[in-house]
Amino acid sequence: MIILYFLFTGADKVSAAVLSGDADIGFCGSEATIYVYNGGEKDYLKTFAQLTQKDGSFIVSREKINNFKLEDLIGKRIIGGRAAGMPEMTLEYILKNNNIDINSVDIDTSISFAAMSGSFIGGNGDFVSLFEPTASEVVDQGYGHIVASLGELGGVVPYTSYSARKSYIKENHEVIAAFNRAIQRGLNYVNTHNEKEIAKAIIGQFPDTSLETIERAVKSYKSIQAWPKTTSFSKDSFNHLQDIMIDYGIIDQKVEYEKLIYVE
Repeated sequence: MIILYFLFTGADKVSAAVLSGDADIGFCGSEATIYVYNGGEKDYLKTFAQLTQKDGSFIVSREKINNFKLEDLIGKRIIGGRAAGMPEMTLEYILKNNNIDINSVDIDTSISFAAMSGSFIGGNGDFVSLFEPTASEVVDQGYGHIVASLGELGGVVPYTSYSARKSYIKENHEVIAAFNRAIQRGLNYVNTHNEKEIAKAIIGQFPDTSLETIERAVKSYKSIQAWPKTTSFSKDSFNHLQDIMIDYGIIDQKVEYEKLIYVE
């Protein structure tokens, strides 16, 4: 039996569960493997399949803004996610690389992931960074307007991926291969079906969300090419992830691609 640990708990908790043996495979951002490796763990984590290649969060504005520009964030408050989380690091990277002083934007990193939409709906902030379908739900409820995609602005990275300890991969080649094939089938499906077909296939995972909202969410992700064609990802993609982390100051040098990526 394979035990999985998933993204919504946070990359730090996912990697901790895999390292402790509470889980065999973890699903979170590939940045977790870098943190573990840099921490000196001997049986460190290696990524063996990516699921998404773009940051999946969208900037939601409280007020309607025609022709939104990043400069519209200056002097405003945005709920950005936890400090050193990928959405927040990506946001800062985007601002800096568009010549915007991050100190000119009030980025709130005090709100937990699960509470971000509720905090915004409750009146906190002029903007919030939200994943789909939450972003579309906030729009449907009349509390905001989607104005930009962090993924589109931030570029290609192994944003969410599956990883396991080196020892587990070594001892379970067939499991890893089978898992990889299953993920690839999923990617093949989303890349060959339209948003309505995909929404109908996944609606059971979102019992409190309407089919129309899920369709729009899928369309948003398709429009930015969030889902890659294949589970493998390039050295350039991995290095761009580390560029974002170095720019943020969370790491000071890159880890070799070959160290942390498992290829059959």
